[in-house]
Amino acid sequence: MLQELTVSHSQKRITRIAVSALFFLTGLCFSSWASRIPAIQHKLNLSEGELGGMLLALPIGSILSMPVAGVLVSRYGSRYVLMTAGLLYAFILPTLGLTSTAWQLFSCLVLFGFCGNLANIAVNTQAVLVEAMYGRSIMASFHGLWSLGGFTGASIGSGMSALGILPYQHFLVIMVLAVIIVAVAIRHTVSHDAPATGEKTPLFAWPDKVLLILGIIAFCSMICEGTMFDWSGVYFRKVIGAPEKTAGLGYTAFMSTMAAFRFVADWLTTRFGFKRMLQISGALTAGGLLIAVLLPYFPTAILGFLLVGAGVSSVVPLVYSAAGRSKTLSPGMALAAVSTIGYLGFLAGPPLIGFVAQATSLRISFSIIALMGICIAVMSTRAKE
Repeated sequence: MLQELTVSHSQKRITRIAVSALFFLTGLCFSSWASRIPAIQHKLNLSEGELGGMLLALPIGSILSMPVAGVLVSRYGSRYVLMTAGLLYAFILPTLGLTSTAWQLFSCLVLFGFCGNLANIAVNTQAVLVEAMYGRSIMASFHGLWSLGGFTGASIGSGMSALGILPYQHFLVIMVLAVIIVAVAIRHTVSHDAPATGEKTPLFAWPDKVLLILGIIAFCSMICEGTMFDWSGVYFRKVIGAPEKTAGLGYTAFMSTMAAFRFVADWLTTRFGFKRMLQISGALTAGGLLIAVLLPYFPTAILGFLLVGAGVSSVVPLVYSAAGRSKTLSPGMALAAVSTIGYLGFLAGPPLIGFVAQATSLRISFSIIALMGICIAVMSTRAKE
């Protein structure tokens, strides 16, 4: 059970900045890798199918880390796990650019996904602890910093590519930057969530009903996120009929509102409340997808994708925040349980779209994903903060 923390205003602000910097760092590392995928694909001469197989390594690594992430955070404290996983996440990054065979890349990506998810659970645990200091919702702003880090990493990657800088050289620069950020920020993070000496932490803990409901909400939201990440460009090309050079604008629209709304979601949550905010988010997600399906024209599809981005922006931060206040599990264990269920949605969404689209059409498959938004709104009535 998480207890409210009392610290000075200046210490709260410093800690919040430090944790924000580490959220930014995790987004930066992930997007740095993603921005150089085409170059690495070309270097290793991978076909589209082979590249798809390589990209499965990241979720495999994440899934492998999930059973141990909550245990490590609960046993050793989120600061120690975040420092270790954050540094390893950065150190593995250059190896992705140095690989010379597909199996080397696959192995390194498994480790990259493993360390990335450990850092994710630890940094979200830190965010829950900082939120307890403030006594109000601030989780969404942290996730906004992750999105900002993602945009920054993508921009740096584009610039590095344009300059002809090799991926491993680019990744070495990011690694050095990451080491500096961790070295400066980690000392200002929350240090008192480690268990007392001799206190035992269970290896496994089944989530209670409250956490299961939160996990289902996260599952529905992350199905939508995964779909938008992987299929938005395809939808704009094949359904909307957008040319190649503008097909990516749907994804850009989605990402822009998802990032922007995360910086105002905390204020909106304070004003409307936890459940109402989830209901609004679910309605926006479903409504946006249905607009894009029922009115398959460029302007209306852009509007729909903007609404989807706004809708999913606050769901995962709200769910993680509520999970971190669990009365039955430690923040680390609760976050690991909910994120495991949610991440299954992220993995299930893109293949589901493909299977349904193959059997019917992309419009029908996107209509099914719209139901996930409705599920978020319905399940939120049963959720507890």
